[in-house]
Amino acid sequence: MGKGSIAVLRVLSVLLLGGSLYLQGVLAPLLGVDMAEAGAPGWLRTAVVTILVLGVLCGQVVVVCVWQLLTLVRRGTVFTSAAFRYVHVIIVALAVAAGLLLALGAVLAPTEVAPGIVLVIGGLAASVAAVAMLVWVMRALLAQAVSTRTEAEHLRSELDEVI
Repeated sequence: MGKGSIAVLRVLSVLLLGGSLYLQGVLAPLLGVDMAEAGAPGWLRTAVVTILVLGVLCGQVVVVCVWQLLTLVRRGTVFTSAAFRYVHVIIVALAVAAGLLLALGAVLAPTEVAPGIVLVIGGLAASVAAVAMLVWVMRALLAQAVSTRTEAEHLRSELDEVI
């Protein structure tokens, strides 16, 4: 991965973090106010805003971990055991986000929200869970690459001793 690609991904990460902070700090409270004006019960407003804020937090965790993985790529150390920590956190954050989407669907299902909206939220939960599974598969590929690199370094050191 070139320096330009890393720079572009970092700029996008900063934009995503800025937008998500705006969403958490400004738009989520406004959503609560709008729901109150529409006559939604207090428990529903609290649940929806809390799920929204926690879901955005999961996204922020993923962005920060991707930033750290980009740092490892830049240093040329992405195929080391240090990368696993960030990949594991990404998998957990995505799984939590999928669970939060399911919880949002469960909270909205008994209300006057259209059933199609609840179905769409369920589909989003399944999609986020699928991304978590994809990252899990990529983690297995990372494990193979780290193992291969470690074995190659060991063989290289043995060859240096023979020579």
